[in-house]
Amino acid sequence: MGQKQDREKFVKLAEARVSKALKDIKLIGNLSNRSNYEYTPEDVKKIHSTLKKALEDMKARFDRDGREEEEVFRLDV
Repeated sequence: MGQKQDREKFVKLAEARVSKALKDIKLIGNLSNRSNYEYTPEDVKKIHSTLKKALEDMKARFDRDGREEEEVFRLDV
C-alpha cells in the first residue's frame, strides 16, 4: 500500500475504534446507577485502574511502535 492509502486506512480505523471506545466508556459509566446495579468501591477502583492501565499501554505501544498481548478484565463475584 502507498503512504496515502496507509494514512487513509489509519484514519478510518482510528475514527471508528476511538468512537466505539468512547461509546463503551460511556456505557461503563451507566453502571454507576445504584438503582439498577450493586457494586463496591473496590469494584470501581478496579475498573478505573484497569482502564487507566489500558490507556497507558496503548500510549506505550505508539511510543515504541510495538505489540502487546491482550488482557481480559474480570470482576470477582
